[in-house]
Amino acid sequence: MSATPTPAASGRAPASFARVALLAAAVAVVGYGIDQFTKHLVVTRMELGERIEVIPGVLRWYSIRNSGAAFSMGEGYTWVFTIFMAIVALGVLVFLPRVRSRLWALALGGLFAGTAGNLTDRLFQPPGRGMGHVVDFISVGNFAIFNIADSLIVCSVISVVLLLWMGVPVTGGPREGGAARGSAGDPPAVQPADSTAPAGEAPASNGRDGGSAQERQPGESA
Repeated sequence: MSATPTPAASGRAPASFARVALLAAAVAVVGYGIDQFTKHLVVTRMELGERIEVIPGVLRWYSIRNSGAAFSMGEGYTWVFTIFMAIVALGVLVFLPRVRSRLWALALGGLFAGTAGNLTDRLFQPPGRGMGHVVDFISVGNFAIFNIADSLIVCSVISVVLLLWMGVPVTGGPREGGAARGSAGDPPAVQPADSTAPAGEAPASNGRDGGSAQERQPGESA
């Protein structure tokens, strides 16, 4: 009989809520802090519309204000995105107590940081009252102009999709179906010989010696 696999043998054991919450909070605080700090530098040290070449033709700082969603999409619907980001941030906080996976904690912490970063701009950047314009400044080639919060949101959403695709459970432990895949390649267990036969009686033949297992008729020579 094979032993039941333990969490240590079948995958990393689920983390405690305290560790998951601490990890997610650390990612959220660091991501949010970097986002707000870089935006503060842009607002206080760059003129609106100013460009600073960092890597000519590849990367530049370009100070603009965005009333739409990430990467300047949906401009003109500022209040809609304000409500949506508030719902996402609240959803992360409500969902987090169910999480026991470190990878999920990283993804959700990054998602909360990015959402909270742009939500802060909606609430406090001019014209304010939920209609504030987000500070964007990262310009890569001919791509849309974005900020650190946008990057965190996109990377976190991609991470969530990958975690779902890989079957990583939010509750931690091995991947879904991982135990079955792990045991599929194990060699079959050898069944022990039948030891229940009465004493003095020979075990049954497995048939490999042909007809020698049959009882010999009286008078036949051995």
